Order: sequence, then C-alpha cells, then structure tokens
Amino acid sequence: MNVADSELIVSLMSAGGYGITDDMNEADLILVNTCSIRENAEQRVRGRLKLFGSLKKKNPSLIVGVVGCMAQRLKEELILQEKSVNLVVGPDQYRQLPELVRTSFGGSGVVQTILSDSETYDDIEPVHYDGNGISAFISIMRGCINMCAYCIVPYVRGGERSRDPESIFGEITKLIENGYKEVTLIGQNVDSYNFHGMKFRELLEKVAERFPEIWIRFSTNHPKDLSDSLLETMAMYENICKSIHLPVQSGSTTVLERMKRGYTREWYLDRISAIKRIIPECTVSTDIMTGFCGETDYEHLDTLSLMEIAEYDFAFMFKYSQRPGTWAERNMKDDVPEKIKVKRLNEIIEMQGKISEKVKKRDVGQIFDILVEGPSKRSEKEFFGRTPGNKVVVFPNNIYKKGDFLKVLVTGCTSATLKGTIYEK
Repeated sequence: MNVADSELIVSLMSAGGYGITDDMNEADLILVNTCSIRENAEQRVRGRLKLFGSLKKKNPSLIVGVVGCMAQRLKEELILQEKSVNLVVGPDQYRQLPELVRTSFGGSGVVQTILSDSETYDDIEPVHYDGNGISAFISIMRGCINMCAYCIVPYVRGGERSRDPESIFGEITKLIENGYKEVTLIGQNVDSYNFHGMKFRELLEKVAERFPEIWIRFSTNHPKDLSDSLLETMAMYENICKSIHLPVQSGSTTVLERMKRGYTREWYLDRISAIKRIIPECTVSTDIMTGFCGETDYEHLDTLSLMEIAEYDFAFMFKYSQRPGTWAERNMKDDVPEKIKVKRLNEIIEMQGKISEKVKKRDVGQIFDILVEGPSKRSEKEFFGRTPGNKVVVFPNNIYKKGDFLKVLVTGCTSATLKGTIYEK
C-alpha cells in the first residue's frame, strides 16, 4: 500500500510542477511516506527525520513533510515532537499536497489530516517510478472496517471505499502499453471490494479476461471472507497467479476472539483445505503475531501446530507491539513479558524455517513458468524470476531478458531460493 501511495504522490506533485531527484542533498522538498502498523516502523521514520533535520541546517529552505498513516495518527503532535517537520498530511489529503507545500514554504507548520468517506484517487494515474519496470501495484480500494483489536489501520486510513473498475482497467491498459507484464491488485481486504454491486471475484474475472497477456496477483485476503467462488475463479484462468496471502495472526481460537478477527482456528483451516482442494498448486503466505494480550503457552502451541498443518510457503512473523488508539490499547493489558515474546517469536521463525525448507525440496524436479525480473544479486551470469506462486528461481542465462516469460526446471534449493535451468522441450 505504501508503494502505491508513494507513486500516487509523485504523480500529484509532478502535475503540480515538482520534479523528483535521487539525491536528497539536491532536494528542496522531502516527503516521508509512513506506516503506523508497528512501532518499529515509526521509530525508523523518526530516525530518518533526524537525518533530514541535519540537512535543514545546511539548507534552511528545505521543506520536510510527513505523509500517510503516521501523519494521520499523530497530527499536530508530530510537528511539536519533530522540529524538522514543516508539513503533516494524512492519506486522504494527497490532492492538496502541491498547494500545502507552497503554504509551508513560509516556515510554519501545516497540518491536513481530514479523513474522507469517498476519496479513492481513481482519476489519478500513478507514476511507477521505483519498481523493476515490469511489475506494478494497483490500488483497488482504500480503508478498512474490520476493526481488529490490535490494528490502527481503520483509524488512520478510514472506512472502505472501492475504486471504479473502469479506472482500474485504464491503469492496466497504460501499464501494458509501457511494457509491464504483471500487476498486483491491492487493498487492506480485497475480498471486501464492492463497487455498485461488483464484488472482487467479478472484478478479478474481468481483469483476467480483458488482459490475458499479463500475470495478475492480488493482496490481501481476509480469512473470514475468502470464498470458494473466488478460488474457483483463480483456478479457471491461467493468468491469475496461484498465490494467496492469508494472514492468520494466531492459531488459537481464544486469541483470535480477543483479537476480534471474526473467525476460528477451525474456520481458517477449512479455508486452507479449500485452497488445497480447489487449487492444489497454490502457494499460501501469512502474517503471524506472537505475544498478543493474555497469550498463554498453550495458545502459542496452537499457533505452532497450525503452522505445521498449513505448511506456509512464506510467513511474515513479528511480536505484538501495542499501538496507541487501538481497541486493545484502550481496553486490554499488554501483559506478555518481552522476554517471552522474543522466545515465542524465535520458535515461530524456527518452525517456519523448517517448513519452508520442506516445501522447497518438493519443488526440486518440477517445471515452472516464471517471469524474468533481471540479473541476480550474486552474479551477472545468473538471472532470477518468480513463479506464479511467487517463488524466486535463480538460473544461468545469456539468452533471456527482463520481462520474458519462460519455463525453468528446478534442480536444487537453498533455504530462501530455488535454483534451476532453462527448460526447453
């Protein structure tokens, strides 16, 4: 979501007469796009703001702005806490940025953080400036209404708003004209997409039918909303990549209840079973949080056992950090000691490492389609690409180029990567 918002901001600022530079020492304006989901993300932002403060000493006319979720959460407080900041703008006020920047050149703090119940930016064509030139994120909706106990998103990004499908089709058309080969449709919960009765399954089907020449991905799904009909649509179209990100957060029903996630352990495992039944080749990734309020050793063991059953291909794993303003912060006690959180997180990471190794070994000897993304980091003689299941494959190459589709035979693996050779009949 942050990448998509950054590209949207660049488009709006370019239209307002501003240009982009790769050298922050040349900049007259620095905008920091922020996330508030976890505390460490905000701490990294504060570290960057200190660096930008030192730049302002060299260039007093430099304007530093904070935009996005952290701006929305802290508002005027951010100006008071961070002396380097001139401008604070929430995620629904990006259209005002060019004018707000001009206002802030006077030196006084400018804050604009009004949330909208209708803004989708569907008439703005993002400038895809920082990717690989073949894959792009397309925002199909904004906001969230799920109100999970631990989550700050509904408070800083507002309620759900779905984008006009015609504007989505138009953006994809432009991307294809510019050589892009893959798009990822993104939203806090894509399963909740609803534009005048058009649900996400129908949108996905229309994109697949209208643009058969590109690969289509999407993220993120919510376990309580993932339907068999969506899985059947995925199975029906070859250009819909067989990969699902399905955050579980915890394998314990009692923890899920406290988190206000809206599903049980049994429901989640039923969705995993449905994926494996309807799309056997589909990869599944997840988010796992440990140390949520009141989590016991037995509830932690439930998470480990669910991981063994689900056999995730990838997982984003982290320990709970209480976010100011959330339901949990107002009503629950963050009572799991930090030492226990770290211990449990290390056990989860160790478990996922074993599962990932097991899953990757199954791929050895298999043939996969891949989209070539470019030279590998370790050797210019090797290239890498991704499978429809979002697995990275490294292979020797002196024929193909970035953006090509080809087949590879997997001949080996490391803990993180598949290794292969070009497969030719």
